[in-house]
Amino acid sequence: MVDKKLIEQDLKRQLTNSTIKTDEPLKNYTYTETGGPADFYITVGDFDDACKVLHYCSENHVPVTYLGNGSNIIIRDGGIRGVVLNLLALTHLNIEDNVITVGSGRAIIDVSRFARDNTVSGLEFACGIPGSVGGAVYMNAGAYGGEVKDCLLEATVATEHGELLTLSNEELELAYRRSIIQENNYVILEAKFKMTPAKIEDINAMMDDLTERRESKQPLEYPSCGSVFQRPPGNFAGKLIQDSGLQGYRIGGVEVSKKHAGFMVNVDNGTAGDYEDLINFVKNTVLENYGIELDTEVRVIGEPVYKRVDRHK
Repeated sequence: MVDKKLIEQDLKRQLTNSTIKTDEPLKNYTYTETGGPADFYITVGDFDDACKVLHYCSENHVPVTYLGNGSNIIIRDGGIRGVVLNLLALTHLNIEDNVITVGSGRAIIDVSRFARDNTVSGLEFACGIPGSVGGAVYMNAGAYGGEVKDCLLEATVATEHGELLTLSNEELELAYRRSIIQENNYVILEAKFKMTPAKIEDINAMMDDLTERRESKQPLEYPSCGSVFQRPPGNFAGKLIQDSGLQGYRIGGVEVSKKHAGFMVNVDNGTAGDYEDLINFVKNTVLENYGIELDTEVRVIGEPVYKRVDRHK
């Protein structure tokens, strides 16, 4: 039996710039508005506290889950045991010699706008990506022909044991929706982006175009986890789902978007279980129709709360 009170007391003694909440509902921190409670929800205010949490948890066998702004994740309704580490307070942002240095908790959209305001180019593609910098680096996020690896110089990370490392672009092994960070369970604390000087009118024109394309095609009016599936080689997940006649298909309160088949939206108090059931149904249908197995882009984590029942509509 885990002594939650003891863990809370130990962490409060060690941390100087952080907040700790117990049994915190994670639905308050995800774009899907789903997710059960975290045993401990810790928002760290600096690198030192982040490393202290990781070292303590490693020494005491307490599991740690890292959470950015919850834009590309589904947290199951049973919640998460152990510590959920929130890095959104790491928001420092500056530019020197065309290199932007930014904390992992900053929204990547903010960094894109900051780059524009400083007349440097390279992050226009990120002007509509809702995730944090940490999440964007973790997933090598991309949109409209650009991705993080195109301009990322290096990242500062913490290991599971609380040791700091600085990894170059090459060492991060960035590829389509993956990086070495995922494999080694590193925590991203800071990123540096190498930018290119450009005219602000050119940057604005590109960002305006991408924003219009995004708003016209994506179901931004509903809670969602963003694009659910990775792009299969030589095809598009959204087209395969649309051609399978699944737009508008609903399980519980979650529906395949009528606006963009690659998205699943929470239209009626849906649960994480509804999302998982719908994801599996869509995957099975596309596999049956086209022989193509879709891989999820969204991360599904946490514990289920009960056995699922059939609630197709």
